[in-house]
Amino acid sequence: MTGKVVAVTGAAGFIGARLVSRLAGEACTVMPIVRPDDVTERAVWDRIVDADVIIHLAAQTSVAVANDDPGRDFQANVMPMRHLIAACRDRRRTPIVVFAGTVTQAGVPSRLPVNEDAPDDPLTTYDLHKLMAEHELKAAASNGQLRGATLRLANVYGPGAHGRRADRHILNRMIDAAVNGRPLTVHGSGENVRDYVFVDDVVDAFMAAAAHGDRCNGGHFVIGSGRGTSIREAFELIAERVARSTGRRVPVTTIEPPGPASEIERRDFVADHERFSRATGWHPQTSLSEGIDRTIEALQCA
Repeated sequence: MTGKVVAVTGAAGFIGARLVSRLAGEACTVMPIVRPDDVTERAVWDRIVDADVIIHLAAQTSVAVANDDPGRDFQANVMPMRHLIAACRDRRRTPIVVFAGTVTQAGVPSRLPVNEDAPDDPLTTYDLHKLMAEHELKAAASNGQLRGATLRLANVYGPGAHGRRADRHILNRMIDAAVNGRPLTVHGSGENVRDYVFVDDVVDAFMAAAAHGDRCNGGHFVIGSGRGTSIREAFELIAERVARSTGRRVPVTTIEPPGPASEIERRDFVADHERFSRATGWHPQTSLSEGIDRTIEALQCA
């Protein structure tokens, strides 16, 4: 990153704020794009593509919102990528672009762990639009208009603001609840498995992809811890780690789901990140227990 201009869209978001903070310690110039609406405007991209590296995080991230208003989600999640590519073409710029995707673009996996060979089968409007944006990026990379890659992220958690949507950042919400003495609620059995990856490891992944733009060019990569944990086990671990910190253990209770769980909510998922590790040397460094402890500490210091 030395001497480069690095643009970060979604710079005020959960991952973006952490990434901008990390870049502040690098010998580079950071161009933070804070307002989400900015990336939906074509003219804004004429400035953004002057950067050497663009890390595109800005997005509408709620599955429920996407299903309720597909047109709005398309404008938020597909059109910015089209604007980016058009600006690269018009201004004859070829930046390195690293795009934030999601592992749910592949739908319900037929086997675990999941790598980049899993067939794509998006089940929600949100996942479909993420996949559309990824395809546009791959096509532009193939045509030589830019160098680009997508990092498909598993369940990211850790210190930082996590937004207001109830269907996002569940682990962060449970840590916050436990620190504040509220019980943790599991919908149903909680037996479904997730791959929880710490936010700083995700920041490292974006940095690694940007630093190895040629090796990653034109690809998508599955980013996770490589370890599967059931939802109930994760909540029980939160209760245990908060009890160690505060001396007060909150109960983990079972409640009936508010409605039928979708197929994507019933899936199990574990990431196989080996291909990205071979390309960049990146490996996740933070265990779930350590990551929960660091999130608890951040909440207590806030």
